[in-house]
Amino acid sequence: MRVLSVAAIQTKSVPYDVEATWQRFARQAECAKNLGPEVDVIVAPELLLSAPGEFLQPDPDADTRSAAPIPSDLTTRITGLARRLGVWLVPGSLLEEDNGRTYNTAIAVSPEGEIVARYRKVFPWRPFETTTPGDSFITFDIPGKGRVGLAICFDGSFPEVSRQLAWLGAEVIIQPTLTTTRDREMEVVMSRANAFVNQVFVVNVNGADPSGVGESVIVDPEGTIMQRARGGEEILYGVLDLDRVTQAREYGTFGINKPWSQLKDQRGILSYPMYGGATFQPPEWS
Repeated sequence: MRVLSVAAIQTKSVPYDVEATWQRFARQAECAKNLGPEVDVIVAPELLLSAPGEFLQPDPDADTRSAAPIPSDLTTRITGLARRLGVWLVPGSLLEEDNGRTYNTAIAVSPEGEIVARYRKVFPWRPFETTTPGDSFITFDIPGKGRVGLAICFDGSFPEVSRQLAWLGAEVIIQPTLTTTRDREMEVVMSRANAFVNQVFVVNVNGADPSGVGESVIVDPEGTIMQRARGGEEILYGVLDLDRVTQAREYGTFGINKPWSQLKDQRGILSYPMYGGATFQPPEWS
């Protein structure tokens, strides 16, 4: 089995205090590793380390409080933590400054302390989120395990994101999220749908109350919720058998549905007007 063990920490920041938030998260990550010594990947909610303010309270410094280039002093701390704990680390997302623009950016750090992937959120939550959209899709490989794709929060509402990540070979989509509103239930629906139609695992970790409404989920390649949090702080430990992705794609979801095979078999028959008349190009792994 190609087993990937994930600890999704549903937590909250210390509002407005970047240093206190970092110290708190570092302790939580250490506790998560101590509780699950076999954990491969630790994941945190979107923008956690930016110390967002309290819900429905003015926060004029939200986009500048922690914004910095990558690498930065903060990423040096993150890479050091990953190296010390011996884990892959996706610490939510960061506010990245680059050429006068600010991006909502997720990074993936290896156990050796190397930033192996940097993903800029393609679909900021308009009009509320003012960061600049990213322009590319990112995956990275965990040697001996499999391929992981990165998405952030509102990206999950656009099926094109998960479909492109799966097309690039992702078997797991890690999706840090910070949702404070009651449409969280529909985000869970989309996590299940994205997992089902692409035959991937989805790890969608939201902020805890009161920063977010919680309800983080880990979904399997058949769209079934493996674990679901409540509203408060907790850790979801997910043991993901990535061979189940191979199985679902070869034998069909629930032993029936083979969407990738059918797309491959029917390529060239149908063009997609919304994509300029493009036709489907099967992925290399299909």
